[in-house]
Amino acid sequence: MENLSNYYQVPREQWQGFYTNGKMSLTQSELDNIKSLNDRISMQDVEDVYIPLCHLIQLYMQAAESITLTKGLFLHRYVKTPPFIIGIAGSVAVGKSTTARLLQHLLSKLFPRKSVQLITTDGFLHPNKVLIEKGILNRKGFPESYDMVRLLDFLNRVKSGEKNIKIPTYSHEVYDVLENEYQTIHQPDILIVEGINTLQLPANQQIYVSDFFDFSIYVDAHPKLIEKWYLERFESLLDSAFQKPNNYYYKFAIGDRKEALDTAQHIWETVNLKNLKEYILPTKNRADIILHKTDNHEIDQLYLKKY
Repeated sequence: MENLSNYYQVPREQWQGFYTNGKMSLTQSELDNIKSLNDRISMQDVEDVYIPLCHLIQLYMQAAESITLTKGLFLHRYVKTPPFIIGIAGSVAVGKSTTARLLQHLLSKLFPRKSVQLITTDGFLHPNKVLIEKGILNRKGFPESYDMVRLLDFLNRVKSGEKNIKIPTYSHEVYDVLENEYQTIHQPDILIVEGINTLQLPANQQIYVSDFFDFSIYVDAHPKLIEKWYLERFESLLDSAFQKPNNYYYKFAIGDRKEALDTAQHIWETVNLKNLKEYILPTKNRADIILHKTDNHEIDQLYLKKY
């Protein structure tokens, strides 16, 4: 039994009553464009869970601004408030990407004058050719498969207010970092960082990625549920890959469906589940808030860190 004694456990029915002062406009079409393949999220979820969450983040932002002001008063100088960085962690297929995109959309509406940008840590994976050279292609997603020095340097540059920082782009279609394609981050007021490794301590490093975070979220569910969602997503990706020879899933899509699903099951058990148990789940207690999901991706419980 996991120990969450350092968290306030809040049932959804209670959480949804914490903020009742208004609604942020969001259309069903916008929500459909935000959610990931095979993820499920409703307008009711937005109203019950995510709008109160955004206003909790607003309180954290106000506290961060207050600390910056205090430093300025002490130093007798103007101190610019650094970007507010939000980290989102959790297993493959648990719905991190949907959470990240939805928060970006809602926070942009809540703070229309602020720049809210989003990155995923997938871009900081070593390219496949490097993983092959290192003999760890089968460990893709594990801590050693990331260029953590580069990720930490990027976060430091963002916090320092640097302009026009280019970071690598990852394609899930070709399952690799793209050569000569970059995402540019330009002095965000709020930066959302989504990835399975955002709460991990890198090997041979003395600093966590999360040391740069002002607020962190862990998206949680029982491993058996995540396995179900992973396999459903895998099959959905097969259905869309038939006409795309360059797609990573094409070789599975044109072959025997049962063999493809057996391969997916093997990948889940030997890679994703192993990574979840050994490296992702142990970081859950570093998050400021845990969003716990049950059937159909429904959030039933939230855990807010006490200290």
